[in-house]
Amino acid sequence: MLSKFEFANPEFLWLLVLLPIIVLWHFFTRKKDTASVTFSNTSSFSNGSILSKLKPFLYLLRLAAIGSLIIALARPRNKEVTTKTKANKGIDIVMAIDVSASMLAKDLKPNRLEALKKVAGNFIDKRPNDRIGIVVYAGESFTQTPITSDKRIVKNTIRSLKWGQLDGGTAIGMGLGSGVNRLKDSKAKSKVIILLTDGVNNSGNIDPKTATELAKSLNIKVYTIGLGTNGTAQMPVARGMDGKLIYNRVPVKIDEELLKYIAKETKGKYFRATSNSKLNKIYDEINKLEKTKIEEFKYTNFEEMFRRFVLIALALVFIEMLLRFTVFRSFI
Repeated sequence: MLSKFEFANPEFLWLLVLLPIIVLWHFFTRKKDTASVTFSNTSSFSNGSILSKLKPFLYLLRLAAIGSLIIALARPRNKEVTTKTKANKGIDIVMAIDVSASMLAKDLKPNRLEALKKVAGNFIDKRPNDRIGIVVYAGESFTQTPITSDKRIVKNTIRSLKWGQLDGGTAIGMGLGSGVNRLKDSKAKSKVIILLTDGVNNSGNIDPKTATELAKSLNIKVYTIGLGTNGTAQMPVARGMDGKLIYNRVPVKIDEELLKYIAKETKGKYFRATSNSKLNKIYDEINKLEKTKIEEFKYTNFEEMFRRFVLIALALVFIEMLLRFTVFRSFI
């Protein structure tokens, strides 16, 4: 709820300019309002009573009353606006994430998988009105989290992603196929898969182009992301005797032609992320491309305050008249 003080008719406030003009007029004409008598000697008179010195107070009361009436004409009020939003047409999104060993490469910091987890978490925060599901794949694929509107569950899933859950390899076709399977019964107006990989399709029993045709037939849009620097990167190549991964510089191989084909056929878009910042920008761009239609309802309530200023003006006039015809009567 937003509360704001305002004047409904602020043009009347210009009348306040008349107040100093009235004061000047009174200053130059006040002698005409008081009778005068000439004496040859005033030594027998005192300097005047306190009441005679307080007589200008009556004029101040009248000015305050006029000022209050002017403010009342301007209609001061408190404006309270309550806004309610409603998602009109949500989007169902599946994030298909490659969790093969190459995702531990250190060309992104601290590695590709950890960089992705951070960016994906931020992306989820920006989609409060959509349902999101998580599919992971390497040499095989499975649904880590079904499509849900519970963002807490989705973010916890993202944080728990790790290498070693699945057989080795990169089954892009199976990752895409699992995403399509999650969305095939969706009633959402828009259905989207964000497919991320850092390699080449080299395993799985579903051809990526077959999965692409399935997505296309179901009007599922696929955004593809190739993750990894150009050239070479430090990647795990084996395990040492102590069980720790051994890294070596290996050429980065991403099947960009396939990823571009998938995106084009499904009316999506292909991106290449070669750094943490570029990966972040890619998810920001996808967030802007896939906007959920939101209906906004505004309820406005006005608390009119002019009545209190009218009452103040009337009270001031009453006090002035009462003092003028009682306490200050002999000085008028």
